[in-house]
This record gives sequence, structure tokens and C-alpha cells, in this order.
Amino acid sequence: MKDTTNIVPPVIEAAGVDLVFQTSDGPVHALKDVNLTIGKGEFVSFIGPSGCGKTTFLRCIAALETPTGGRLTVNGMTPDAARRARAYGYVFQAAGLYPWRTIAGNIRLPLQIMGFSKEEQEKRIERVLDLVELSGFGRKYPWQLSGGMQQRASIARALAFDADILLMDEPFGALDEIVRDRLNEELLKLWDRTGKTIGFVTHSIPEAVYLSTRIVVMSPRPGRITDVIESPLPRVRPLEIRDTPEFIEIAHRVREGLRAGHSYDD
Repeated sequence: MKDTTNIVPPVIEAAGVDLVFQTSDGPVHALKDVNLTIGKGEFVSFIGPSGCGKTTFLRCIAALETPTGGRLTVNGMTPDAARRARAYGYVFQAAGLYPWRTIAGNIRLPLQIMGFSKEEQEKRIERVLDLVELSGFGRKYPWQLSGGMQQRASIARALAFDADILLMDEPFGALDEIVRDRLNEELLKLWDRTGKTIGFVTHSIPEAVYLSTRIVVMSPRPGRITDVIESPLPRVRPLEIRDTPEFIEIAHRVREGLRAGHSYDD
């Protein structure tokens, strides 16, 4: 008999997921037969051309879109049930901070909605500000912070209620390369400290390779997975690792996967 005592159920599991949007110009097939399993503590990046469905798939995980076919579970529940169970935090492309609230006030908002006590709110705000290296900036307003600091505040807000899953939709796409590199380093350190499961959407091959334990390559619409690349890179990764043969080899495979995706017929 097979021993199943140490088998950990997947955190996110997609089986044959399809999504068709009905529009005034006819149906749009956004996702087609997406099959993927993400385990606890993984850092999985989704990369592909614009319109390939990578953000759409992330939104399906977050119950912001509903698949029209297949099965999708989060912690063994439907995405909607996982949302109600506060299973994940979501970081959007733009920081989305309310300008009339301080940084602490922005982080406090979901905690207030969820009914945490004032004492617990303060503890959590202090903890997540420290996690994203923004201690001392709680009383500042968003317009007083740089773009990179605003995005870190957005990550802090998503971490405040301590969900095990963090979904990130191109959070650093609008930042310059120097700031992006620094935030990539900080995100890896945060992931290492917290052990969270991260789903990360990006257009950048170097970013995907640097951050991920696995890279999911997607084709143009309808979005399909053309390759899932396991990274052999160590968990601790200085920026200089991007100059190593191992890093360059993974980046080459991602690039080839993106090219192969364009050969699919709809």
C-alpha cells in the first residue's frame, strides 16, 4: 500500500480550466485547458505576451473572474470560498493607495473591514511595515513616498491579514530598472522569511528567472501553458546570479518557450 501520510495537498490546483468572455463582438477565448498545481511555499511566475491570459488566470485564482470550464481550487476550496476565508492577499499593478489616508491608514483599512481590534491592527501594521522595510513611514501620505516605496506599502497592505498566499500582478512593471532590482531582492527576502506561496505575473524574463522556483510560460490567446520550468537556482540569490551560466540557460529556455507559444494555432 502506498504511504500517503506525508503528501501535502496542493495550495492551488487547476484542471482543464477554460474561460470564455462574451462580448458584443462575439466570444473571446481567454484561457484554454490550463492545468497547473502549485504547492505550499512555491514562488511561481507567469510570463507570456500581452493578452495571453496570465493576469486573467491570477484573477480566477482570486475569484475576480469565474472560469467557464474545468476545475480550480485554492486550499481545496473554490476560489470564492477561499476569498471569504481570507486565503490570499492581492497586489495590483498600481499601488492603489488612498491619497487621503496615511500609509498606516491604508494598511489598516482591510483590517478594519475584517473586524480586527485596534490593538491587533497596530501590531499588524508595525509588523508588516518592518517586513517591507518601511518602519517609520506609517504617518506619511502616499504622495510623500517614491513609486517603489508606494508599491512596498501596497505589499504590506496585502500581507497585513497574514494570508498564506500572495498574488502579485506585475507589481514592479512601472518602475525603473534600478528600483525594480532592489524590490526584487527585497521580495525574495520577504518570501524566504514568511514562507508564503506566491503567484507572480510579469513580462520580464530576467525577473521571472530571478524570483521563481517555477516559471509558467503561456501562449498568446487563447492562453495555454506551453512550458513549466523548474529552477535549479538556490533559494538565496544575489543579483549577480543573473550573470551565471545556469541563470542564462533558464532565461534561454523561457525565451524559447515564448517563441514556441506563437506557433500554436487557435
